[in-house]
Amino acid sequence: MLQRGGAAPEAPLRVMAADLTQDAGWSEAVAGCDAVLHVASPTLTSAPRSDDEMVTPARDGVLRVLRAARDTGVRRVVLTSAIGAIAYGHPERTTPFTEDDWTNVDAGIQPYQKSKTLAERAAWDFITTQGRGLELSTVNPTGVLGPVLGPDYSPSLGVIRRMLDGSMPASLKFASGYVDVRDVADLHLRAMTDPAAAGERFIATSGRSLWVRDVAAILRERLGERAHNVPTREMPIWATRGISLVNPQLRTLRSILGKNLDATSEKAQRVLGWQPRPVEDTITETAESLLALNTGQAA
Repeated sequence: MLQRGGAAPEAPLRVMAADLTQDAGWSEAVAGCDAVLHVASPTLTSAPRSDDEMVTPARDGVLRVLRAARDTGVRRVVLTSAIGAIAYGHPERTTPFTEDDWTNVDAGIQPYQKSKTLAERAAWDFITTQGRGLELSTVNPTGVLGPVLGPDYSPSLGVIRRMLDGSMPASLKFASGYVDVRDVADLHLRAMTDPAAAGERFIATSGRSLWVRDVAAILRERLGERAHNVPTREMPIWATRGISLVNPQLRTLRSILGKNLDATSEKAQRVLGWQPRPVEDTITETAESLLALNTGQAA
């Protein structure tokens, strides 16, 4: 998977062992580093027993990384946060979300969004009160898509996969921004190296937000017959709510049905010169890689 992603076999890569819930290993992992990209946060394949199952390792893991970075002389940490720390739990609005917005964790949001919000809040509080000169930047991606490198890929690609394999018979009514994982990586590197990024948040999204029906239309237009399973109709909100009573996957979407979680990456483009690729290309290349994976071809 590393080679498929462009890493040469002789790349100077070291793998260290560390656990978000344990102190051991973090100081050794960051020793000698000038910058740290903290990109890992817990995701679950089933509903958590409680919010703390996701919140605690996300928040405490961030703090472990920050303490180790500070104590070993790291200059800057770039934290992968999420649009989940910005756009959830708000009333309907017509203007896009920006880096000045914060998710309302008291508005009955899902545990993942709550964990990302509280983890990022804890990171900024740490920098203010205990950072001792350590710099922090955060990258807040919307839905991350992009070509897969193998069968172990992000849950974010679930919407595309379910459209292609026919397990989503109708488009669900919610809108989200999307961004290519390669552009997210590029933004992390810019946030790591540009002096202007210190102390700043950056939303990563490509263009306008899309309703799921828009994503389906792009797939049908770009893939032709290969998109024969992609839905052509949209499920009414009332029907989705009803099915969600017995479908755990749909239950997690109840709070955003009918909502347009539009956000802007104007700040990242203006401050860091970041230029994401067209979202239509990302959706197409994501789908093509998933189709190739299912037929046993190289992604």
